[in-house]
Amino acid sequence: MEAVVFVFSLLDCCALIFLSVYFIITLSDLECDYINARSCCSKLNKWVLPELVGHTIVTVLMLISLHWFIFLLNLPVATWNIYRGSKCPC
Repeated sequence: MEAVVFVFSLLDCCALIFLSVYFIITLSDLECDYINARSCCSKLNKWVLPELVGHTIVTVLMLISLHWFIFLLNLPVATWNIYRGSKCPC
């Protein structure tokens, strides 16, 4: 069971890193005036909720599997994502 949790966590973290790179690329396109602000927001807003869900699932899995240190490392970021997701006008 423990190996499954860590494999899922690894895959989820890879997806979250990919999303972070996508956010940076999209914001750099906005900065260079390749896209306008409205299309940038529409591209990024649709990925806020999946990012929130992905990070929250990993945090809850670490809590359930009793990996306290990893849970405590993920808790501030998950809290920030929940705060950011609650303010999203999606």
